[in-house]
Amino acid sequence: MAEAKSGWPFLDPPNTAVFTTVRILDGDDRVHYVVHDEDDGAWQFHALRSAASVRDAAVVGLGNMLTLEPRIGELADLPAGWRAWRDDENGPWTRAPKPEA
Repeated sequence: MAEAKSGWPFLDPPNTAVFTTVRILDGDDRVHYVVHDEDDGAWQFHALRSAASVRDAAVVGLGNMLTLEPRIGELADLPAGWRAWRDDENGPWTRAPKPEA
């Protein structure tokens, strides 16, 4: 397995495109639910556990996301096919395999 570069917690580089919402990017909401997709290794950062609408979707670099939400660095080792969530922005992350559709 590859190792993250010194000071950077993720194996994916900072310019990796990730999915999030406009509300999170605008600072109107916080990341409460994270998915690390098994099929393509993509990262998703959501405000709520329910899916956002397409018009709310945004794509941003992983480095930008870490700047906005530094605590997502705690999930750098989240395996592909897993999800994590927290009840509030200061709460601990809970991790579990993503249920099959």
